[in-house]
Amino acid sequence: MGSVDKTLFLLSRGGDTLIVPIYVDDIIFGGSSHTLVSSFVEQMSREFEMSLMGELQFFLGLQIKQGPKGTFVHQAKYTRDILKKFEMGDSKPMTTPMSTNTALDADEDGKAVDQKEFRGMIGSLRTRRRPGRTFGSRSASPVKRIFRYLKFTPELGLWYSSGSSLSLRGFSDADHAGCRIDRKSTSATCQLLGTSFVSWFSRKQASVSLSRVHSCCSQLLWMKATLSDFGLRFGKIPLLVDSTSAISVAKNPVLHSRTKHIDVRFHFLRDHYEKGDIDLVHVASENQLADIFTKTLEFGAFVHLRGELGVLQVEGVDNALIKGEIESQWTGLIALLV
Repeated sequence: MGSVDKTLFLLSRGGDTLIVPIYVDDIIFGGSSHTLVSSFVEQMSREFEMSLMGELQFFLGLQIKQGPKGTFVHQAKYTRDILKKFEMGDSKPMTTPMSTNTALDADEDGKAVDQKEFRGMIGSLRTRRRPGRTFGSRSASPVKRIFRYLKFTPELGLWYSSGSSLSLRGFSDADHAGCRIDRKSTSATCQLLGTSFVSWFSRKQASVSLSRVHSCCSQLLWMKATLSDFGLRFGKIPLLVDSTSAISVAKNPVLHSRTKHIDVRFHFLRDHYEKGDIDLVHVASENQLADIFTKTLEFGAFVHLRGELGVLQVEGVDNALIKGEIESQWTGLIALLV
């Protein structure tokens, strides 16, 4: 059983590894040995009534293509389904999720929206797992703009290269009082394993400051502990921040006499910096990958950051991945319905 993820199980035998994550009544598993995988299938079939679904191609709304050069995950079918459901299939495509000229103010005199439809649209967007969407307001126009962006990019997905390095790093950003109504901030973090985009979040905060860096640090520590179950060891993990003040508070103990009012989680961040778990590193704003989750961007900057996160067009993926046979030493993932 995994040390931090109790739904993850691993087995090592004779230099081969079997990996078994469980999600409710579904099991996805893969291994470096056909013999080990076959043995697992036989043993589970004796103990449980289940259906063997074969190579993993579709899971929880995700479409998955595997190949020797990597794995491509996208939601093209789901995107087309929700565009059709909300009658946005014939809408004019937009190149970004939100205009940089749009100011999201309270529209007291605006036309009331259909709450049922609006909530349905928001729920459908939250079910999508591709990064690069900014959240709209309680007005139909920004939400429909996101749907028009999806019309422009239905085939985009995440590319996980088999040749990626196994270096762990995180990015943290906030727009600092970006909401024009209540002056609250939107903070975001994202974590990458080499060039593989693993996790992210974006939310409106009740208060400004280092809470976003704390969240990113916590996620990196969780990933570090989980990856140790796979035999991967990491030293000091870079956490890239574009705020020099955030770095100073975490690194400089002299400042703490003037920051006693700050939440204890900031000192949690400093503790892990001193232990060598993380290293707070300044990054230029144009290279801050988490920027895409906190603010509207011009098309060029938006596409640049989206590409840095490993978001690709399905047609842009190597044909060997789409059409070729699986030739890697791994058997590929297999889905089971228990």
